[in-house]
Amino acid sequence: MERHAPPTPQSSTPAGVDRAFFDRVDLHLIRVLYTVLGERSVSRAALRLGMNQPAVSAALKRLRELTGDPLIVRSGAEMVITDVAQQMIEPAASVLRAAEALFTESRDFDARTSAITFTIAASDYLDPLFLPRLVTDIKSEAPLARIEIHALTREADYRAQLAQGEVDLVIGNWLQPPDDLHIAQLFSDEVVSLVSREHPAARSGWNQEEWLAAEHIAPMPTYPGARGVIDQVLSGLGLTRNIVARSAYFGLIPEMVAHSRLVLTTGRQHCERVATQLPLAIVPCPVPMPPLHYYQLWHARSQHARAARWLRERVKRTIASL
Repeated sequence: MERHAPPTPQSSTPAGVDRAFFDRVDLHLIRVLYTVLGERSVSRAALRLGMNQPAVSAALKRLRELTGDPLIVRSGAEMVITDVAQQMIEPAASVLRAAEALFTESRDFDARTSAITFTIAASDYLDPLFLPRLVTDIKSEAPLARIEIHALTREADYRAQLAQGEVDLVIGNWLQPPDDLHIAQLFSDEVVSLVSREHPAARSGWNQEEWLAAEHIAPMPTYPGARGVIDQVLSGLGLTRNIVARSAYFGLIPEMVAHSRLVLTTGRQHCERVATQLPLAIVPCPVPMPPLHYYQLWHARSQHARAARWLRERVKRTIASL
C-alpha cells in the first residue's frame, strides 16, 4: 500500500481561533448543529438523532453561546435559520463527511474500486508460478490496484521496511522466522537436489559423502555473513558442503545446473516446475533435512488494516491453488 512521509506536526487549532474556544467544539455538537439546521426543528432533529428533546435543546444552547447567534428563530408559524446559520451548513457537512471518511476507510476496503498500491517483498525461491498467479489474482479482484514486488536482497532491511510502511508484506522461508513480526505459515516443502540429467547422481544416486563433495551452487546470502536454511541445518550437523558458485539471480540457477555438474538443493515444488522446462533431474538429498517452511510476515501497524488483511488472504489463496 502506498505510503507517504507524515507531515510535519502543526497545531491542530486553525489560525485566528482561540484554543480554549476551539476545544469546546466536538463532533457531536457539529452533528447536532447540522441536523437542527436541516430540520428547522428541535423535536424533529431529536427524533433523527435518536436523542431526547431536552438534550438537543441543551446542545443548541451551547451552539448559540459559541456562535453568539440564535441560529434558528421563529417567523410566524415556522422556524427559520439565521444568515449566520445558513453560512454554517456546508462547513458542518464537510466536517461530518471528513470524519466519516476518516473512520470508515480504516474499516472498509472495496477491492473493486480501490486504487491502492500493494508492496510485497518476496523470495524467488518460491514456486515460479506463485508470484505471477498472485498478481493475476489481485488484479482480477482489484483492477485499479497497483502492485510492487521487491526482491529480498542483502541490501534490503525488510524489518525496517515493514516498520516504516515501505513494504506491506514479506514472503520467504526461514529456519527460525523473526519473532518481532506477525507470522503466518503458508506451506512446507520437501528438500531435494536438482541436477542435470547427465549428472552421475541422476543415474546412480549418491551417498552423503558424495553429495557434500559435489559442486554446489547456492543463492547469495540475504546479508553479509548470513547462511541459508540448507547451510544452517548442515552446520548444526557439523557438516559443510562444497559451494563453488553463488548467484543473486535464483531464477537463473536451474539453467546453469542444466548444462553443468552443479547441484542446486532447494524445495521440491520449485524443482518440479523448472524440471518440466529444462533437461534436469530431481534426486533425493542424502542428508536428513527438515522441511522448508515458507511464511508471510507483516508488522503490527497493518495487523487490523482491512486492505492488508485482504492482501494476506489473497496470498494464502494463491498458495493453496498451487
